[in-house]
Amino acid sequence: MIWLAVAAGGALGSMARHGVNIFFAHVLERATPYATASVNLLGSAVIGLLAALIATGRLHLSAEMRTFVFVGILGGFTTFSSFMLDTFTLGHGGDHATAFWNVALQIAFGLVTIWAGYRIGVAIG
Repeated sequence: MIWLAVAAGGALGSMARHGVNIFFAHVLERATPYATASVNLLGSAVIGLLAALIATGRLHLSAEMRTFVFVGILGGFTTFSSFMLDTFTLGHGGDHATAFWNVALQIAFGLVTIWAGYRIGVAIG
């Protein structure tokens, strides 16, 4: 059942993400980089708000519902929000070095791997 929750939430999040692309393409006549920045910031704000409400006991969600919202909806909308929550959780828990290296290494390796993937695509294309 949890897999269906992830799939359903992911579909909703992905459709919302596409809607943001369409909105910016229509309003500004280009989606890049505004749509991506918007979903990353909005997703980060929403996941932070929900995490705080759960941590303070103001919001009670079953494990299935948390998975539906966090992994499904927000994961389909933007994985950046999960990356930010992981980093915040590490820093908030006092593990500042790991939080720093989480950001630095994911960005550095992300740039390297996108470059490598692009080069491979060009080479075989």
